[in-house]
Amino acid sequence: MPEKVRVTAAVAKVLAAFLSDPTVDRYGLDLMGDTGLPSGTLYPILVRLQRAEWVTAEWEDIDPETAGRPARRYYRLTPDGLASARTELAALYQHLSKAEGAAGKPRTA
Repeated sequence: MPEKVRVTAAVAKVLAAFLSDPTVDRYGLDLMGDTGLPSGTLYPILVRLQRAEWVTAEWEDIDPETAGRPARRYYRLTPDGLASARTELAALYQHLSKAEGAAGKPRTA
């Protein structure tokens, strides 16, 4: 059974990065650059998203010596992950916009 995802600010950044172009496979360093998250934060989030079946991961099929770099692990949203990410981020943005609106209202006594 997939794990439930708790959408924190860091998780929201990762989901937003995936949603910027859901058709593109992403790798860790690429996601770190887009989100500003360090590897110690990003990779545990990716593991949780995999356990929730929102993301799949595959190793790149290259010869590291020929490519001159290690193989990359590419991540992609699953169809369920895409729908869930859109739903969760929309709910988060709606919640934040309500909170922002409430913060600007004067208090009545």
